[in-house]
Amino acid sequence: MERADAARNRALILEAAASLFAERSPQDVTMDDIARRAGVGRGTLYRRYPDRASIAVALLDEHERDLQERLLRGEPPLGPGAPPAQRLSAFYAAMGRLLEEHSHLVLGSEVGRSRFETGAYGFWRAHVRALLTAAGTPAPDALVDVLLAPLAPEVYSYQRRVLDLSPEQITQAWDRLAAILDR
Repeated sequence: MERADAARNRALILEAAASLFAERSPQDVTMDDIARRAGVGRGTLYRRYPDRASIAVALLDEHERDLQERLLRGEPPLGPGAPPAQRLSAFYAAMGRLLEEHSHLVLGSEVGRSRFETGAYGFWRAHVRALLTAAGTPAPDALVDVLLAPLAPEVYSYQRRVLDLSPEQITQAWDRLAAILDR
């Protein structure tokens, strides 16, 4: 069981980090910034969180667990019961909403190779692989990461901020990609 002071410090750290990540790019936020905003010492911060990415992962965890639950037990087409292409399209739409609402956190936790090391990515990978298998796709392991690549936070951020694409335009492109499961 977590001590009361440790729980309080954890809450202060997460609240401080969330506000800082919302104010500016997570890459521009230092651990010192977070400790200062939270009003905790660096030792307290580093004991619980070794780096900025681990804080972003903790902040994202609740949102990702909710989506995972809906994938497993939710209503179709996101949950079980719909054809694989419809489920993939619904997954893309749900991930688009998550990226739109929390891209600052995702960018702080899933950049570059670290993306592949998160538990959430492993879950998303298993889900998309299961959809590929259910659709009868040969060699699903060769395609699963390709289908997840458009969900990389750097790609989504680039499309939204540099190319000025709307969430609807991006989701429509993902729908076309999901349609390959109907072939």
